Amino acid sequence: MSLSTITALSPLDGRYASKLAALRPIMSEHGYMHRRVQVEVAWFIALSDAGFAEFKPLTTGARAYLLGLIKNFSETDSAAIKEIEKTTNHDVKAVEYWIKSKFEARPELEKASEFVHFACTSEDINNTSHALQLRSGRDQVVLPGLDRIVLKLREMAHAYADVPMLSRTHGQTASPTTVGKEMANVVMRLQTACERIAAVKIMGKMNGAVGNYNAHLSAWPDFDWEAFSKKVIETPEPLGLGLTFQPYSIQIEPHDYMAELFDAVARANTILIDLSRDIWGYVSLGYFKQRLKAGEIGSSTMPHKVNPIDFENAEGNLGLANALLKHLSEKLPISRWQRDLTDSTVLRNMGVALGYAALAYASLLAGLNKLELNEEALADDLDASWEVLAEPIQTVMRRFGVQGAYEKLKEVTRGKTVTAEALHGLIHSLEIPQSEKDRLLAMTPGSYVGKAAELARRV
Repeated sequence: MSLSTITALSPLDGRYASKLAALRPIMSEHGYMHRRVQVEVAWFIALSDAGFAEFKPLTTGARAYLLGLIKNFSETDSAAIKEIEKTTNHDVKAVEYWIKSKFEARPELEKASEFVHFACTSEDINNTSHALQLRSGRDQVVLPGLDRIVLKLREMAHAYADVPMLSRTHGQTASPTTVGKEMANVVMRLQTACERIAAVKIMGKMNGAVGNYNAHLSAWPDFDWEAFSKKVIETPEPLGLGLTFQPYSIQIEPHDYMAELFDAVARANTILIDLSRDIWGYVSLGYFKQRLKAGEIGSSTMPHKVNPIDFENAEGNLGLANALLKHLSEKLPISRWQRDLTDSTVLRNMGVALGYAALAYASLLAGLNKLELNEEALADDLDASWEVLAEPIQTVMRRFGVQGAYEKLKEVTRGKTVTAEALHGLIHSLEIPQSEKDRLLAMTPGSYVGKAAELARRV
């Protein structure tokens, strides 16, 4: 059976392949190889500038050629590395050999070829490559996907700031809010979550087999290898990697920053699961309608249905993403002694975790863009829920010292169908100033929204 989108084992590379085009060049094995080449080249160029008599600074032409290997790296190049790996059975060594093969017929580079991967352990290349992948995945896919949702929700918060909506606490009618305020709540939560994702320092180490620069110092004992490594890691691209230097490690970078990043993404995803379920419920209540698309079918047997599938898909894929992100954050910081290989195969699934998240963001945004507010349904629900005014009435009664205010309203309203007439009768009987009676009499469930509109517009 040939590999195609219809035979792919993972739906990310099958049914949903077209929706993940932005993530695939970054988090795929091709993306991993690309970053390995970048790291090897950056290290090689930096060594030429270190002042060693045995490795003179590269010429401008040689530098441009090497940087071109990064800039022009293609799927054909990845395939060539995979072909070398069939012999080496070692993926990092295959990258080293591929780079050296590109030195052929270039005497300056051929002469210096043994400085490719000089003093490096495979993990010096791998951890920095993973870091570059994660930084790009976060900055180019995850955060932009979340930002688009934030922008849409903020737009909805402002547009619906004044549209009253019945609240439901414990599934029961409660003090009204506005549709915009409920969107604003999520905006604020997501903004905080995005800030935490963006704030994670993406780290890298290049310090040898067990983190002590053993091989480096065996070659040049008096050279400050730690400072050199820090410079390569922290110098901005393309001559450096633009990461945060990790000074202490075993063979592998500890992966604590990865756990922090994955936990931060999972926290944002949890907020979106909450939103997806709430919107699903509002659609069920009729608060939102969904724009129809010609030719679409909601049910194979019930022609009337317009299912909230975008929110259901988002919820399902966010759950998958979080399951993987949780495992990544719990497993990756653990390694037996100075190194075991359990992280290697797990790390290859980072793109899967982020892929399910990115897919969910796209589904959720598509669903939000289909929503149309049904103000009539919102108004009808409010008009059938006069019992929510028991709260302001008893609060005003308390202000003026009416004894047993809460208990009196509880007796009138709890578990009963409450009408405007019943509440107005109670208000008329109260021993409070007439101006306060008039204010309470003018109140409706739709007007009892506190600062909701102001808070929604402020976000």
